[in-house]
Amino acid sequence: MNYKLTSPSADFIREIISGDLKAGKHGGMIVTRFPPEPNGYLHIGHAKSINLNFSIAEENSGVCHLRFDDTDPIKEETEYIDSIIEDVRWLGFDWGDHLYHASNYFNRLYDYAVQLIKDGKAYVDDLSREEIREHRGTLTEPGSESPYRGRSVEENLDLFERMRAGEFPDGSRVLRAKIDMASPNLNMRDPTIYRIRRVPHPRTGSDWCIYPMYDFAHCLSDSIEGITHSICTLEFEDHRPLYDWFLDELKVDCHPQQIEFARLNLSYTILSKRKLLQLVGEGHVAGWDDPRLPTLSGLRRRGYTPESIRNFCRRIGVAKKDSMIDVALLEHCVREDLNKRSPRVMGVLHPLRVVIENYPEEKVEELDAVNNPEDPSMGTRKIPFTRVLYIERDDFREEAPKKYHRLAPGREVRLRYGYYITCVDVIKDEQTGEVTELRCTYDPETRGGYSPDGRKVRGTIHWVSAPHSLEAEVRLYDNLFLKPNPADAEDFTSCLNPNSLEALTSCRVEPGLKGAEPGSRCQFERKGYFCVDPDSTDKKLVFNRTVSLRDTWAKIEKAQRK
Repeated sequence: MNYKLTSPSADFIREIISGDLKAGKHGGMIVTRFPPEPNGYLHIGHAKSINLNFSIAEENSGVCHLRFDDTDPIKEETEYIDSIIEDVRWLGFDWGDHLYHASNYFNRLYDYAVQLIKDGKAYVDDLSREEIREHRGTLTEPGSESPYRGRSVEENLDLFERMRAGEFPDGSRVLRAKIDMASPNLNMRDPTIYRIRRVPHPRTGSDWCIYPMYDFAHCLSDSIEGITHSICTLEFEDHRPLYDWFLDELKVDCHPQQIEFARLNLSYTILSKRKLLQLVGEGHVAGWDDPRLPTLSGLRRRGYTPESIRNFCRRIGVAKKDSMIDVALLEHCVREDLNKRSPRVMGVLHPLRVVIENYPEEKVEELDAVNNPEDPSMGTRKIPFTRVLYIERDDFREEAPKKYHRLAPGREVRLRYGYYITCVDVIKDEQTGEVTELRCTYDPETRGGYSPDGRKVRGTIHWVSAPHSLEAEVRLYDNLFLKPNPADAEDFTSCLNPNSLEALTSCRVEPGLKGAEPGSRCQFERKGYFCVDPDSTDKKLVFNRTVSLRDTWAKIEKAQRK
């Protein structure tokens, strides 16, 4: 499959910014921001926004802020803040001194709210949350005004100050903007801008018992920081009139321009933070860094590289309309990057013992193997060759079907970097009939996998020395969901793939992998790209398969089964 690289200059957001610069807006300065809410871990969808905001700033000699919109202490945790900082850095972006929190501005936001009250643009409402919802109306019917909407400025100021002082219980009162209950845009029907919550904040502790709503805090935080372009996803398009209303009514010095783009939708993937939290909370996955999740910590643990994710974000481009991106494109970008940087090794996932009868029992040879044919500078390595080896069980068939070119009784194959071997006998378990060992002979003149007499063999298989190889666990991952768009299901958990993880506990790998650091990547020849998992110990390595290789024979078998 061929994928076209989208030029960074081709999208509509960059065209808007280019026009603003030519017109002399903002004094020729571009300031963007990535403003996550610290109520969960970042995922691949956030990577698109991170890449866009930081790249636009870099391309225009501007700056990009990292700001936490931390206005809801019920859902926010320091763990999430720390993980977000780690993830953005891992992607390769640097905000320098521009790390901010909306909570830095709580005093100023409170003052802005007081200003709205004084201007007759906000009021304290005693309606319950359910009553406010009932008064709001529908898409086809206007809302109805709260009976408390007509309170005087003096009464509203008094009540709001008492809310701030903690005189009222949670949920008993809110501060609402006074806009238009008949507006066709439901966001403009007197939205709540402050609520009472006696919950300690991760950064401000118990200093506050009232907290601003996201829509109110977000636009004003942008303004306070001097953001020039507030770039967000399409779900905020209907919020833009409210964004502008707050800034216009408060007559702020800086009024950023909000621009919306289509969020990332990835096949066989859930990118809802709420649903990801449900998967973690209900134990469907083993935490936020489970390699089956689209979280950046999960992708990092699986072995994805930041370069491949940034390249993926560039390739999908920036659009105005939502669309579904095939997860195969992400895998393609990962495979393309790992192909260039990953050293090759041999690992046997389903070991089958092979004894080479005419090879000396005590002899050990060191054969030369290429570390990466894509990068000659990575050099070569030595791998031990002995009388007893392990090969993949799938690389042997007693009755070889058509087009099968691997090992079979009486057939000769090439061992990668080794010798030509021929299967002369098959040992089976007497009770089960399972093949337990192959007896083979080798041609000593074919060292390195080449025959001096010019004869050729159709098949080349990988192997490891039985006495030298290391025991390893290998975790094979498949899509977490069975349906391309699990979000459309009434219960998205009903679409979970029961076979999304297969743990192989008796694998064997080259001895050169001993002591491999967690996070290090390699390609198991003919098997795929793998990453050392943090669960590894001195006694046993654990590998996660990052992405598979294309296997011609597997495709043939699949077609035959169909």
